Amino acid sequence: MAVAGVIAALLLGNSATAEEAKAVQVVLETSQGNIEMALDPAHAPLTVANFLDYAKEGFYNGTTFHRVIPGFMIQGGGFTLQMQERATHAPIRNEAENGLLNKRGSIAMARTGDPHSATAQFFINVADNAPLDFTQAEGAGWGYAVFGQVTKGMDIVDAIAGVKTSQVGPYSDVPAAPIEIKKVVVQ
Repeated sequence: MAVAGVIAALLLGNSATAEEAKAVQVVLETSQGNIEMALDPAHAPLTVANFLDYAKEGFYNGTTFHRVIPGFMIQGGGFTLQMQERATHAPIRNEAENGLLNKRGSIAMARTGDPHSATAQFFINVADNAPLDFTQAEGAGWGYAVFGQVTKGMDIVDAIAGVKTSQVGPYSDVPAAPIEIKKVVVQ
């Protein structure tokens, strides 16, 4: 088996095995329709594994897109429909240096000002957002780790990005009517 992995790595031209290089297909079943995504474990192995762990636990089921900014992104995966934050696992290392860019339709990890603080929340870019890309391994240069791409359902993403928003407690840009992530299906 080790020989097969070495051969696959040589054929792929890098250290990834054929299994690692295979995109993982995921469907976000939302109250607005389905969003299909291809996750990229070859470029973001820790981030994809983290997202899949949460998905397989059912963590995302019943959460909401709680932050929606037209022309920028939609963010979800951390709050219930009642805007209660869900408890998460420990943060993961930022993999934004992986060469993937915050382009329209890409999926990236949300985080605080600490570059290595991403847990469960993610966002989908509704525009090319080059200022969010990795530039250097310090300060704001860390950027936001992209780990996949929407393959079908950008019309749903765009519709979500266009909903009316308001302030809910300390949170701004919250959809006036909750947009539920009903279920995340790993295919």
